[in-house]
Order: sequence, then C-alpha cells, then structure tokens
Amino acid sequence: MELKTKVNAEDGKQDIMITREFDLPLELLFKAFSEPELIEQWMGTKVLKLESKKHGSWQFETKDPKGNVAFQASGVIHEFIPNHKITRTFEMSNTPFGVQLEVTEFESLTDDTSKISMHVIYESAAQRDEVLKLPFTQGINWAHNRLEEIVSKLK
Repeated sequence: MELKTKVNAEDGKQDIMITREFDLPLELLFKAFSEPELIEQWMGTKVLKLESKKHGSWQFETKDPKGNVAFQASGVIHEFIPNHKITRTFEMSNTPFGVQLEVTEFESLTDDTSKISMHVIYESAAQRDEVLKLPFTQGINWAHNRLEEIVSKLK
C-alpha cells in the first residue's frame, strides 16, 4: 500500500519534512489539528489540554487497557494562525528524545483539497535518527489516514 504521507529526512541533518495532501477543504483540515474532539478521534488519544492560541499549551495522553499511561506528550503553541500555520514544541514524557519544534503549514489546493507541510526540528541529528528507527513513517501515515476518514464525514 502506498504511503500518502511523505517523510523526507536528509542524512546528517537534524530535521525532517512531512507532507500530505488531503481530500479535505482547508478549513476542515485545520479543524482536525485545532479542535480537541477531532484530535481525540483521529489520533486515538485523550486531549487533556489544548489552548489553540499563541502562547497556549497542550497535553495529550493515551492509557493502556489497564489504565496505565502508555503515551504522554505536551508542549507550547508559539504561533497559531487559523487555516494557515501552527508552530509548537513537542515533548514526549519518559523518552530520551528531548524537545522538538514543529512548524505545520496548511495550504488550500482546490475548494475540496488541501495540504500540510510539517517541518520538524530535533535537538540533534542523532536524536532525529533515533526517532526514525521507530515505526514513525507508518504511524504518521496511519494517523493521517484516520484523520481523512473521520473528518471527511463532516463535509
């Protein structure tokens, strides 16, 4: 199966570029990244906090069937321009990966299609390479496929 979300990681660099075109209008795609109810659906995680504004903070958490925390991430939103751009930090708890900076830009392609371009910057090339050893590309494709499936029902 073709992976629609593309992850470009150049050797020796400490960043990656993630791009994906969606069969969704720009406004719906942006809502999928800024409304807690939608994020919970496509990411399969609980939104504990989401202040979609400049200097707002956010926190997500996923628990296993026994109620133990399996994933927790948080950060600060540095820039929030509706239907255009979200710049935020991202830090996973209980991992050695450190803080990363994510710049997500939203672009309208047609009335019914849009695109995201995510520039993710890590503290070092070594840290980025460790993240890429995980099933990162498959995971982000799965999440983006779910996003498109769920949000397309809102058209």
